[in-house]
Amino acid sequence: MAEQTSTGRVRRTTPTRPTDEDPVMARSKYRAGTILPAVPTPQVAPTPHGDLSRASIASIVDLAEQVWPASGWTIRDRRAAVRGLLEVLHRVPGRTWQQRWNASDYAQTGFPTTAQTDLRVNVTLALKLLLCLRVFRPTLPAMRATAMVGYAPMFVTAQQDADLDRFCSHVEAMPVPADARRTAVFDVACALTVFGIRFAELAPAGFLQYAWDCRRNGLGAYTRSSTTTFAGQVAWKALREMGQFPPDTPPTLQAAGQRGQLSVTGLVDRYAIVNRAVRQLLIDYLTRRATTLDYASLTGLARWLAGVFWSKVEKIAPGQADLRIPTQVYDQWRAAIRQREDGRERLSVDPILLAVRSFYLDLHTWSVAEPERWARWVAPCPINPGDFAGSARRHRKARERSAERTRTRQPLLPVLVADVNRRRDHLGRLLEAGAGMAAGQSLSLGGRTYTRVWTDYDQQLAADGIDHLRVRDETDGQIINVNRAEDAAFWEWAIVETLRLSGIRIEELLELSQLSIRRYQRPNGETIALLVIAPSKSDRERVIPMSAELFAVIAAIIRRHTDRAGGIPAISRYDTHEKVHTPAMPFLFQRQRGPTRTVFGQHIVLELLRRRCEALADQHPEFGQARFTPHDFRRIFATDLVNNGLPIHIGAALLGHLDLETTRGYVAVFEEDLVRHYQAFLDRRRRLRPVEEYRPATDTEWAKFEEHFDKRKVELGNCGRPYGTGCAHEHACLRCPMLHVHPDMLPRLELIETDLLARRSRAEAEHWLGEIEGIDTTLARLADKRQQAQRLARTAVPLGVPTLRTTGR
Repeated sequence: MAEQTSTGRVRRTTPTRPTDEDPVMARSKYRAGTILPAVPTPQVAPTPHGDLSRASIASIVDLAEQVWPASGWTIRDRRAAVRGLLEVLHRVPGRTWQQRWNASDYAQTGFPTTAQTDLRVNVTLALKLLLCLRVFRPTLPAMRATAMVGYAPMFVTAQQDADLDRFCSHVEAMPVPADARRTAVFDVACALTVFGIRFAELAPAGFLQYAWDCRRNGLGAYTRSSTTTFAGQVAWKALREMGQFPPDTPPTLQAAGQRGQLSVTGLVDRYAIVNRAVRQLLIDYLTRRATTLDYASLTGLARWLAGVFWSKVEKIAPGQADLRIPTQVYDQWRAAIRQREDGRERLSVDPILLAVRSFYLDLHTWSVAEPERWARWVAPCPINPGDFAGSARRHRKARERSAERTRTRQPLLPVLVADVNRRRDHLGRLLEAGAGMAAGQSLSLGGRTYTRVWTDYDQQLAADGIDHLRVRDETDGQIINVNRAEDAAFWEWAIVETLRLSGIRIEELLELSQLSIRRYQRPNGETIALLVIAPSKSDRERVIPMSAELFAVIAAIIRRHTDRAGGIPAISRYDTHEKVHTPAMPFLFQRQRGPTRTVFGQHIVLELLRRRCEALADQHPEFGQARFTPHDFRRIFATDLVNNGLPIHIGAALLGHLDLETTRGYVAVFEEDLVRHYQAFLDRRRRLRPVEEYRPATDTEWAKFEEHFDKRKVELGNCGRPYGTGCAHEHACLRCPMLHVHPDMLPRLELIETDLLARRSRAEAEHWLGEIEGIDTTLARLADKRQQAQRLARTAVPLGVPTLRTTGR
């Protein structure tokens, strides 16, 4: 909190954490950050041109002319504006200009639109000049009530501050739109003006206070009257990058308002536990368990033990002193936990019962080794093994619900895939075709007519160098921001395609980065693209071989970043499960959001899928009741793997399951009809195959079959080309991946290598660079063939020579 004195100085009090009394903060998830917003206290009065608090009108007017040299008419306008406003303020009681401003009618609300006419003064120009000279300090609402166009460069010129100039240079070099750069400089200039401080005194807490003040007063990042976004996002990033803020400052302004990980004490104190001894017991217990749990699991355990278990027990039995829970209290507690806090029925209470039972059993076990610490809390566990009766049935019901969900959505997946592909292609072609359209010009695409819209808003964006295309769909009259719609359509397509082709979890999708893409070269020279999945739920890294379709999607994402930003920018991501900010990495699923780049959040992915399903529900009513979530793609992917004959243990490895039963649960949809479907598949396959394939081969056909394998014999071994095909590599056998060198021909490889080395020496002497490159390639292939032949010699098992069929049989 802060208090303003009559001199305009700020007296700082102890900062307090925001409370729910502020309605803007109360509904924001950024209200409980590690940095508390606080009004900064000026250590040295900002007087770049001396103390003007008691200066005469004439001296201030002269100073306004000297600081910003200009032509005659401009100087006359400035002098008239400054003199006129100072004369108005001089009629207000006070000894300093700050006191006169505070006592005026304009101190809190600023100048209304009619002030310039009523006062006969250019109040906008005068106010900008006086604030830049630090004659007095306004409040944020009073300053922003007037359009302060061009204020930032005027302020920077007047301050004559080398650090502020360095900040402006840093902002100018940032890869953000020109409008965002101007806004960043204005935010800093506005914060320094409102707080009455120098640039050197601008700290994270003070700038966070400025951002919250803007949000409260409807001065958000995008539009006026916005109380849901923060101003100063680009400025915060620039201040941190240039070293004005400490290195441990959160990377973004939003990150400064996020709570992060709570201590074990904080996790327990989220629940009103009256018994202080039990509270301390829970803290000690969770502290010991925390060494083997991630933060998300620790949070869940704290919620079950402190929130669902003990806090409810205290409500049922106030004054409960220890863990010896009476039977009647336990029965009431069992009945109470069947409902969630929002009144919905809890589908399963087994995890809660297991957590409580483990709590009691752990105390029993630990009391043997440390009786002085744990023995006093040893008590009979109120949960009996019989309380878990029916858990297998409940688990089976959960699997049945999951299987039914998969059965419902599997037929709808092709419709969703076709829709996101169609939208991406259509909007991409519209963006490309509309780039050269003039205002009012029309074009036809996909059976619809679009007309280019051009207003002052579009003109301003074009002047700022921002790619912007808006069109009117003449079919329904809707105005479409094509750039924004195409961007959303691309990411909808990328998310759906990546999820369905890889089967990864949503948190794994958002953690994909450019470093996740690897390649593996098989012994035969074939290169396979791999997708490395960072440890998530199972805390184990795994590798997924990418199909051609998945590789095309990943390549399109990288190409999009490269085309628009010159590469994939390295940014930090907030892990919603662990409540921490990751190091800056080139995450694939990131986008430009306003003036900053952010990684997609899970809620954004859910929103994109929900919006697409709602749009499809008009033509396909099934989507009204069967909306997709990211995990639906994972279950369908697992089902397709097993349905297409992939061994279940390989499927488990691809999905990252530690237990095959988990994978079986994903494909349980096929258990009930497994035999019937398999028999129908065999019958259908036999009916579809030509009858001629089941007749005996003729002598001529068999002779041609044998002749093919005779022609595959070459000097060094055998050719592995398929039956019925000729040589596709122009008999360049040593370089051909189809050549299998026989171990007996290893001496022959040595002779060939000696000859190649001699030829290479001659080529080097004659400077035949092309010949050298070709010989090097052949030598590399020769080394691979030698290694294959040596491995075959070590592992070869004699199987005998089969007897060839004779003609006439």
